[in-house]
Amino acid sequence: MEKTNKGALYGIGVGPGDPDLIPIKSIKILKTVDLIFAASSTKNRESRAVSIARTYIPDHTEVRILPFPMTKDKNEKMAYWQKNTQDILSEIDSGKNAAFLTLGDPLTYATYGYVLKYMKELAPDTSLVTIPGITSFQAASSSVNIPLVEGEESLLLISGVEGGDSIRKLSNHVDNIVIMKAYKNVQDICDALNENDLIEGSIGIRNCGMDNEEIINDVRKLVDNPPGYWTLVISKKKSLSSFNKKRQ
Repeated sequence: MEKTNKGALYGIGVGPGDPDLIPIKSIKILKTVDLIFAASSTKNRESRAVSIARTYIPDHTEVRILPFPMTKDKNEKMAYWQKNTQDILSEIDSGKNAAFLTLGDPLTYATYGYVLKYMKELAPDTSLVTIPGITSFQAASSSVNIPLVEGEESLLLISGVEGGDSIRKLSNHVDNIVIMKAYKNVQDICDALNENDLIEGSIGIRNCGMDNEEIINDVRKLVDNPPGYWTLVISKKKSLSSFNKKRQ
């Protein structure tokens, strides 16, 4: 990788969990950058994205974990985003090429999106290269052998953190729904699916792409057995029986 006076930042999505699903282009970049950044919560300093990509990271490459709080306090989040972006920028300005790792795709519900925003604001002349990654819902669709969309169907991608309100507002206008981050307010999510006659056409996936992946054919079971953070739901108006659902 050719060096210039100023380095470049590469946004890399490492996929849902299986290291074999990391794009070849991303692997090439991981082997040549000077520094790798990744996010963690402020409660720990671990990065699942780094763990997934570890086999492709040279031993001599520095890996730096940046804290990003999981809070609803917008001012606190912005302060961390700005500080972490400035830390990254200082390395780029010194001539280093760096990568920022995220799970899934770097521009789909990912911390890198916030870093990218502030990089553009603070240093618009910085070379920013984003490499797409496989999302958890794409991997989940493959895992259960159920198409996300067919023909002229539509697909709605939403976060489940705030419960089922988006399902109630939008489900009548789409054919298929993916509910990311279904670990919170799962009762309200199930209620919303049931209210809109979608509960029977829904399937849950925990820890997609990881060794402890689990398929939940009846998403109502998530209420009695609270899901972890890495849980999503695929919901289709079309009957799932035609897709030969996997069993738990």
